[in-house]
Amino acid sequence: MAEAERITGTPGNEPEPGQGDGGDAEQGTPETGATGATAAPRGPRRIGALLLVALIVYLLDLGSKLLVVAKLEHHEPVQVIGTLLQFEVIRNRGAAFSMGEALTVFLTLIAAAVIVVIFRIARKLYSLPWALALGLLLGGAFGNLTDRIFRSPGVFQGAVVDFIAPAHFAVFNLADSGIVCGGILIVLLSFRGLDPDGTVHKD
Repeated sequence: MAEAERITGTPGNEPEPGQGDGGDAEQGTPETGATGATAAPRGPRRIGALLLVALIVYLLDLGSKLLVVAKLEHHEPVQVIGTLLQFEVIRNRGAAFSMGEALTVFLTLIAAAVIVVIFRIARKLYSLPWALALGLLLGGAFGNLTDRIFRSPGVFQGAVVDFIAPAHFAVFNLADSGIVCGGILIVLLSFRGLDPDGTVHKD
């Protein structure tokens, strides 16, 4: 009798659908994440784009500083748009736009820390807009850090070369412009919910 039941099977003993050796009970569902982030195809990392933007900003900043120091320093300001915009070389030991001139060494360390943070973020960078923003920030930080290290009066105390002088505004350089534009773009991307890894989160 037992042998007959083994061959024919006893009603009620069949495994339910999805039970037993896997079935279909644990089929995956699209992952949305615990915080409500919408997963998106990541594609390639954008480290190359970040480095390219940073290199362009750095070379433009370095080249412009070398040029204006050689041609304009110790000369009268050059009018670009009348008195609204002039090129006038000054040596700035402070932060962007001539702020914090007594904190040169501290500002140098801050710039170095920003560079380290950017490289850490770059390990999970899949967003092209973020690559552009961080590239602007990185190129600008490297540009002014080069001045801090290699220009007088000494290492980590060097004065940054500024030369873009709009009317009724602080004198600045292309590195400052890169830093400010990168910072603004980062704020806009954050407001839109776009993360460096390419995902979009919704609050």
